[in-house]
Amino acid sequence: QEQLVESGGGLVQSGGSLRLSCAVSGSIFSMYYMGWYRQAPGKQRELVAGITTSDKTNYVDSVKGRFAISRDNGKKTVSLQLNNLKPEDTAVYFCNAVNMMTMESYWGQGVQVTVSS
Repeated sequence: QEQLVESGGGLVQSGGSLRLSCAVSGSIFSMYYMGWYRQAPGKQRELVAGITTSDKTNYVDSVKGRFAISRDNGKKTVSLQLNNLKPEDTAVYFCNAVNMMTMESYWGQGVQVTVSS
């Protein structure tokens, strides 16, 4: 059972920046597809950004050019840099790991990101 621990959330003004990090336990981090999801009150959880085992990235249209996902296989971490934040980015952000061999999926506990206008 993998454990994912997120950090870096907080309150920021519109236009500001935050950096989220997710540390993953276990020894096969390099085999995981890693994603950051978010869920705002009353809305469905959505995939914000993902990064494959070969470092290919994908983003939801609303964050393209503002957010950047990266991974460090040696440190077993995935990060999400959030720039030019907008009030509509306010949500709980979750880290997700999918084992590409078994397709098992693991979730972190979530961190709150609040952007004030």
